[in-house]
Amino acid sequence: MRVGFVEWPDGLLPEGRDWEAIGTEIAEASIDLLVTNELPFGDWIAAAASFDRDTAAASIAVHEAGIAALARFQVGAVLTSRPVWFGEKLANEAVHIADGVARAVHRKRYFPSEPGWYEGQWYAPGNGFRLAGINDAKVGVLLCTDVMFNEHARAYGRDGADLIVVPRATGREVEPWLTAGAMSALVSGAYVVSSNRVGRQGAGPDFGGVGFAYAPGGALLATTSPSNRLGIIEVDLALGKRAKQAYPVYVDAPI
Repeated sequence: MRVGFVEWPDGLLPEGRDWEAIGTEIAEASIDLLVTNELPFGDWIAAAASFDRDTAAASIAVHEAGIAALARFQVGAVLTSRPVWFGEKLANEAVHIADGVARAVHRKRYFPSEPGWYEGQWYAPGNGFRLAGINDAKVGVLLCTDVMFNEHARAYGRDGADLIVVPRATGREVEPWLTAGAMSALVSGAYVVSSNRVGRQGAGPDFGGVGFAYAPGGALLATTSPSNRLGIIEVDLALGKRAKQAYPVYVDAPI
């Protein structure tokens, strides 16, 4: 299975010249699964410290248009995230898009609350870390900060995950995220693929890019860069199955 991961610009809109160029790049790559960055469209609303209902509604609207645009891509499937209403706040919901239909697969559990990332003020935590069937693979989702809680990657691995995807929106300090990605691959015996925003629009944070992919066991396979914003790996399901018989995945420990 060919899996693509990206670094897409802050403030991306699902229309115009930049979007058309992205679509052409994706179509030429012949990808089975595209993993986008977290909440890829429009403004990064969590840069503001206070929740605003009109701003939240605008983010929902631009992501609805974005989901429709992603569904038209010439690609087997897409894994992305979108904001949806959840009580008086939003939920950050990962969705799997295939055959023109978007299906919810996970809601982000953990949120930072600091300058640039006041997500705790905007989003309510979701429940459940369940695998989704995408193509022939079992796929788990860790939305950004979720990946810092390594017990969930381990649980995904014990449930048979072939691939863990980590859509994120993180700053210029990349090393902690690379470490988290490597550890997730090590303890799960699964491939780990992550995409990120890059750059800064307006008063929001400066996003650091660097999408990455790790093999089962934690070896770095590839990263994105400003000159190579689309990375692609081949996921070998048999390799992941072998990794689950190796240390430390096989070690029996309570979760």
